[in-house]
Amino acid sequence: MWFRNLLPYRLDGAWGMSPGAFEKKLSERTLQPCTGLTAQTQGWVSPRDDDQLVYGQGRQLLFSLGTETKLLPSSVVKDAAKAKAAQIEARMGFKPGKKQMRELREQILSELLPKAFAKRRATRVWINPEAGWLIVDASSQKRGDEVLTLLRDTLGECPFYPLDTAQSPMTCMTAWLAKGDAPGKFSLDQDCEMKSGGDDPAAVRFAKHGLEGDDVRRHVKDGKSVTKLGMTWNDRIRFVLADPGIVRRVRFEMIEQDRAENEPQGNAEERFDADFTLMTGELTELMGGLMEALGGQKKD
Repeated sequence: MWFRNLLPYRLDGAWGMSPGAFEKKLSERTLQPCTGLTAQTQGWVSPRDDDQLVYGQGRQLLFSLGTETKLLPSSVVKDAAKAKAAQIEARMGFKPGKKQMRELREQILSELLPKAFAKRRATRVWINPEAGWLIVDASSQKRGDEVLTLLRDTLGECPFYPLDTAQSPMTCMTAWLAKGDAPGKFSLDQDCEMKSGGDDPAAVRFAKHGLEGDDVRRHVKDGKSVTKLGMTWNDRIRFVLADPGIVRRVRFEMIEQDRAENEPQGNAEERFDADFTLMTGELTELMGGLMEALGGQKKD
């Protein structure tokens, strides 16, 4: 249940939908299996492997986007088309043309796709209406776009927009690294990626390496900008901040250690409740601190 990536979006206005009303809307677009020649489907699934599409605790909401994809590599279709073309050449005495090859690939695709295995994945999404956040547990913008697209189709609107801060994360991360310190409750960790400008930028990466030394900072002096920076929050959460504001590789190390030493009592449902409360509380503070460090929301 613990989020490992934070792809943030801001809430435009107030969120007035109750968990029950939200559940009802999501139930209209649940994940359906791929049938026939459909290669991929998307819909809402339970975030807890039960019958509920929305888990609500207080004002916090948790839900999941499900994706089912047929596993049919293009190389399989290509090889099957080549084999079929060889049979045609042996029988007819000439190679199939481009149009016929395209028709062969389409024919083979229609034959193999219904028989292909399907793989499912779930992308968890957390809405914090009070703090104005929608957080997708994903490290790629594409996954976030999928969530917002289906949310818009489901609700008829999407009151969320991408994070846009007054200062760019790249500019701030470069300044923090040059200074050897981060603002507020943040501190530098041991991972970093820097790139130069231009169409073919040079890149340098440091992993599990102290970032305070001159061997690191000289790259900033040489004109490189920081695109990824390992950081810690309040000595409790470690993560990598990536431009344009995606928080990746989140590790609740101290929190999980405390949790292990003080394992919540009760059944799995009660432990889930406790973990969700702890996670959302910590991440709300982290995201608030990050917004402040980046100068707040960009003004129009």
